Amino acid sequence: MADVHSKKVRSFNMSRIKGKDTMPEMIVRKFLHNRGFRYGLQSKYLPGRPDIVLRKYKIIVDVRGYFWHGHKNCKYGDQVREG
Repeated sequence: MADVHSKKVRSFNMSRIKGKDTMPEMIVRKFLHNRGFRYGLQSKYLPGRPDIVLRKYKIIVDVRGYFWHGHKNCKYGDQVREG
């Protein structure tokens, strides 16, 4: 599928997308912290730089929003990427 934006507009849009400290990530972090879990953030030593790292349990948490999942017929997601 062809892009509906020019390269300049697409570049501007993508530059505004936050890579860390997003609202969904903050909700998950608050949930974990309130339950006594301690974690690291954005570990550069792991592939993909996961959002949350619980080293004690050898678990990573990668928080993704509706845009990246692209659920079909989802009112919150990106409707252009159906399929």
